[in-house]
Amino acid sequence: MSIWKTNPTLEALNDIGKGSLPEHLGIEFTEVGSDYIKAKMPVDQRTKQPMGLLHGGASAALSETMGSVAGVLIIEDMSKQSIVGIEINANHLRSAKSGYVYATTKPIKIGRRLQVWNTEIHDDEGKLICTSRLTTMIVDL
Repeated sequence: MSIWKTNPTLEALNDIGKGSLPEHLGIEFTEVGSDYIKAKMPVDQRTKQPMGLLHGGASAALSETMGSVAGVLIIEDMSKQSIVGIEINANHLRSAKSGYVYATTKPIKIGRRLQVWNTEIHDDEGKLICTSRLTTMIVDL
């Protein structure tokens, strides 16, 4: 049984970021499960810091994108409500220098107004490079 209130497609998820930060960073959604979403992001000139490593802010932006999109998918009526991020935490455990990073987001808590999403980001070798927690709030439009 799926937690999503809509029937999300990869095309629809990737359209959400057109013309904004996710598109600029090259974030691409790759999988939708019954209680998770997955995406990838390149480690390139858009996402690296001056020392040539994946920028921690890019990892945080990936995590916030993932949790915010997941939060939107559990809203009953998107014409009346939306999602805002209210807190993010990221632990950078290892660096990445090239290739892609792969993120998986799952809920920790889905409440009436507050949601908490956990995102794990792995490198091309499957090594955990970042774990992040995002708290979102459902707001009325």
